[in-house]
Amino acid sequence: MGNSWFESVAEAQRRARKRLPESVYKALIAGSEHGVTLRDNVGAFSELGLAPHVVGLSGQRDLSTTVMGQDIALPVLCSPTGVQAVHPDGEVAVARATANRGTAMGLSSFGSKPVEEVVAANPKTFFQLYWTGTREAMLARMDRARNAGAVGLILTLDWSFSMGRDWGSPTIPHSMNLRTMIRYAPQAVVRPRWFYTWAKSGRPPELTVPNMADGDGPAPTFFDVYGQWMQAALPTWQDLAWLRQQWDGPFMLKGVMRVDDARRAVDAGVSAISVSNHGGNNLDGTPATIRALPAIADAVGDQVEVLLDGGIRRGSDVAKAVALGARAVLIGRAYLWGLSANGQAGVENVLDILRSGLDSALLGMGHSGLKDLSRDDVIIPDGFLRTLGADAPR
Repeated sequence: MGNSWFESVAEAQRRARKRLPESVYKALIAGSEHGVTLRDNVGAFSELGLAPHVVGLSGQRDLSTTVMGQDIALPVLCSPTGVQAVHPDGEVAVARATANRGTAMGLSSFGSKPVEEVVAANPKTFFQLYWTGTREAMLARMDRARNAGAVGLILTLDWSFSMGRDWGSPTIPHSMNLRTMIRYAPQAVVRPRWFYTWAKSGRPPELTVPNMADGDGPAPTFFDVYGQWMQAALPTWQDLAWLRQQWDGPFMLKGVMRVDDARRAVDAGVSAISVSNHGGNNLDGTPATIRALPAIADAVGDQVEVLLDGGIRRGSDVAKAVALGARAVLIGRAYLWGLSANGQAGVENVLDILRSGLDSALLGMGHSGLKDLSRDDVIIPDGFLRTLGADAPR
């Protein structure tokens, strides 16, 4: 057995690609249409430079902050993601890893583990909700999350159901039965470590979403709830304000890319917003989130917490995001690659990489903590920023 430790998120991705069946790995890459936004989310960070000092540097750096009322040891949270067939422990492994590293996580309502198990592993868990089903069904899911101990709610609205990818979409089964397992056996047998990990668990990937179950009923499949979501009525700003009133704790709106939307979210009473384009999985051609962040932070950052989601691959990316106005960042693919490569320890490995890189960036720029970061630390090329919706009427 080789060394399970890896030194970069890029290496975690390489190991995930070697370990996972093709369809599972493609589901992690995802993206939409031509992949313009998918690439720009990552590539935009490389266009930004840093302005280091050389003498009088700080020997101690404080990486801690607070997000939605939770004290966290570093400004990196694990974003809610859907069915995690990459590892049998799924979101519970992520919860243990984030708890061990002193940070928080979001649990998707389309996740593969019950909210009760995840919150037990990390009490700093935010439950994520989609606008789907009846109001009564959404309230029931919120009540379940509240009773389980979730400390905040994340509402995700940035999804336009784009279907096509130029590089092809993965074939994902509706459920795992004998016929399906026989069909996918050729993919599994050439990925023996993935197959062995699941075999040890005594069950195949179930592809069900227990947090969408009705009461004590069985967990529906991912495609059952996805189809329901596609047919759901689209929410209005009044709907958002109503939903926010139903949750008496911190409330984040995820998917904001425009200044006018950010302002309306503040008017609706949210506690936080996530500048996000769903990891490039939504409307292709949307700018990278780091390009849109500064304008949104300028507009509402003194009223709500502003986070960034998209493209984070190294600690210096975190430093750039915080310098441009983010309180913290959310990561998705990065920790899923770590989970794929080495389970809970792989997620911890990814968080350690980001922590170390962020600490190095603060050291190089002569800062003692996140509070010292500012736009003066970042070299922003002409034409880099995107200000969307700033002049729209309120």
